[in-house]
Amino acid sequence: MGIDLGTQSVRAVVAGDRGEILGSGAAPLTGRREGARHEQRPLDWWTALCAATRQALADAPAPRALAVCATSGTVLLADRAGRPLTPGVMYDDGRAVAEAARAGTPPSWALPRAMWLLREHGGAADGTVRITHQADSVLTRLAGTPLPTDSSHALKTGYDLVRQEWPRRRFAKLGLPDALFPDVVRPGTPIGEVGRAAAEETGIPAGTPLVAGMTDGCAAQLASGSLAVGSWNSVLGTTLVLKGVTSSPVEDPAGVVYSHRAPDGSWLPGGASGVGGGALTAAFPGVDPARMDEAARSCEPARVVAYPLVATGERFPFVAPEATGFLIGEPASDAEHWAALLTGVGLVERLCLDYLDLLGAQTYDRLTFTGGAVRSGHWSRLRADVLGRPVHIPRYSEPALGMAILAAYGAGGAGSLQEAAGRMVRLRHVLHPHPVRTAWYTEPYLTLVAELERRGWLPGRVAAHARTRAEHA
Repeated sequence: MGIDLGTQSVRAVVAGDRGEILGSGAAPLTGRREGARHEQRPLDWWTALCAATRQALADAPAPRALAVCATSGTVLLADRAGRPLTPGVMYDDGRAVAEAARAGTPPSWALPRAMWLLREHGGAADGTVRITHQADSVLTRLAGTPLPTDSSHALKTGYDLVRQEWPRRRFAKLGLPDALFPDVVRPGTPIGEVGRAAAEETGIPAGTPLVAGMTDGCAAQLASGSLAVGSWNSVLGTTLVLKGVTSSPVEDPAGVVYSHRAPDGSWLPGGASGVGGGALTAAFPGVDPARMDEAARSCEPARVVAYPLVATGERFPFVAPEATGFLIGEPASDAEHWAALLTGVGLVERLCLDYLDLLGAQTYDRLTFTGGAVRSGHWSRLRADVLGRPVHIPRYSEPALGMAILAAYGAGGAGSLQEAAGRMVRLRHVLHPHPVRTAWYTEPYLTLVAELERRGWLPGRVAAHARTRAEHA
């Protein structure tokens, strides 16, 4: 079983050893967005998880093990028993700018948010609180006791993946005592089992092994089956996440790209952008996406260039806390506006890949699309055309499946992680870009790059590399 704590819902899936989906369930989530604030209630995570797991297990066999993924950079404070003391401060909450400067991390990281929470709520000095990640919160409820966190979720809280330890000397300079931080294990490690109280609420049998999970972007990487060096997965839902596999960590002095550590020891570099499907929902609440896709076909290529940022602040392929979405030009219709937003996400996706190339990341192998956006065949085709490279679409691409794969690996008997993914991931089809349509998007791409540079958000060297790549495409 895999459980995915997303932004808008909790999803659960029970999968067989050959990737067959034996049961699935989902329950919605809502949060509080006000300016730079974005919070969710931990109780809502648990309530939605219980509903999703009961749906998934209605006609499915009991799982051998389960793992949980969650949004990267979401944190809260809990007491020593693991009970939440604060709301969950979400991955795109923008209130910890001063703390980020003090900690020397991007504002999108969990560490400055944790520091902000400690300033607001206290408890660091007397040892009564602990920094807790979103996944840790529900795992505590499942087990009935606090468990070790995984190194994937701990990365943005400052965990050193090379030395495999918290940087205690650095934390001491920031006034952060050791007692604030949980023990850490590598993803795929058995860490506990479901308790009796949680079994009654979730329908998951008591004693089911719990396996340390990963962030949602890493989970989607597993679900894509793209685990060979040089392969990349683009997860598009509310926002955009790119995750790849490299033989060594990708070094980025700007801190835009960060590298997770896979259970097998390989490296999973990537970044999370603030553009995505959330911009469509904000601009056109309540519309039928399929109907809008059909209407937008006649508007391609859109004459309007869009930077479809979901909320204030950008994290990838550049860091700009003050960045806001914009349109260059005035849409002649809702259909053209929709087409511009779809295209804009693809243009930023292309810029992300160009930035990875600038850093020397290995990007030559398979590219996969996963996330909720793959339900739109039109959007996937458009993105493949914008990127100008073949794209693989798995049959089932939810991060929850990635956690089911990790649970199978962690439970033992499934071989290596790559072998487990190879058995459980099924390919739906491959999209090949159309050269004429790919050529359409060179001009709007360069227009967007120039505007981002003009606004002072995109560094000049990144813009120059993007132009060079476009010229030689």
